[in-house]
Amino acid sequence: MNELLGLAGLVAFILVGSAVCSGVEAAMLTVNPLRVYELAGRDRPVRGAKALLALKTRMGRALAVLVILNNGFNIFGSLMLGSYAGWVFASQGIDRVALPLFSVGLTVLVILLGEILPKAIGSRLALPVSLASAAPLGLALKLMLPLVLVLERLLPAITAESELTTDEGEIRLLARLGSRTGQIEADEAAMIGKVFQLNDLTARDLMVPRVSAPTLSAEIQLESAKALLLANTAAWWVVLGREVDEVLGVASRESLLAALVEGRGQATALSLTLPVEFVPEMIRADRLLTAFRRSSHSVRVVVDEFGGFVGVIGADAVLAVLAGWWRRPQPAAEPIP
Repeated sequence: MNELLGLAGLVAFILVGSAVCSGVEAAMLTVNPLRVYELAGRDRPVRGAKALLALKTRMGRALAVLVILNNGFNIFGSLMLGSYAGWVFASQGIDRVALPLFSVGLTVLVILLGEILPKAIGSRLALPVSLASAAPLGLALKLMLPLVLVLERLLPAITAESELTTDEGEIRLLARLGSRTGQIEADEAAMIGKVFQLNDLTARDLMVPRVSAPTLSAEIQLESAKALLLANTAAWWVVLGREVDEVLGVASRESLLAALVEGRGQATALSLTLPVEFVPEMIRADRLLTAFRRSSHSVRVVVDEFGGFVGVIGADAVLAVLAGWWRRPQPAAEPIP
């Protein structure tokens, strides 16, 4: 009877060891690396997050340890257990019947309880299982490091480090999936997509063309420009000199109207002009938005490759893309002959 109890205890030990290794392996492969990085990067990291992050960066080593341990339980443990079971059943005189049944039953138990079920649980509870097992697995890796280093010499793929990288397509997909599952709002997901759209647009796409841009002659008096200022609500006006492309600066509509209210109608537009900042027409919208953040005013004069004045653009045009208000102009339809 004692031999049978000992055999049952060894079977339980083999199954538990195999199940733990299989569950941890599934959890390590399933856990989201971005989530691990976020937990480890907090001011107060979650317990086990830093150890888990270290394992994720050298995932080949962690998997090597888990495979060695798992196969140690499944193969070596099963062989030793089979030998011991043969001796126990022989001492009881039932080896001819019991041993084949034991072999079949042990195989089924290892498959179900040592592989399938723990891997399903590890995949479903990937984060808590990974955090809880990170420290013990890290300790096992240190103890088995000489063996792992030998395996790295034989299998160089184990040495590869896993870098945390992503791209625009993955972020867009994550945003859509988060919106579908309710993790983030739909408008937030849409705005994430609009941020990437900035990289595909240039100042030429968003600017007000020169023919439509609000401009003032440098010598014009404010009293003479009063009707023009009241009719056009543009926030910024380009002040031009006598030459075709001579841009002297920009003036805000607010300052021009304030001067009129104060009775300075005889002042010229040039007297209220601020220094102008030029941008090439092919500058990307995302870089342009960064430039607006560093500037004292939110308007730029757009020039072509020859330095000619081709349009004006404000920060509101770039922000309109993020808000979803901007639509790419459609080409005009060809006239029907």
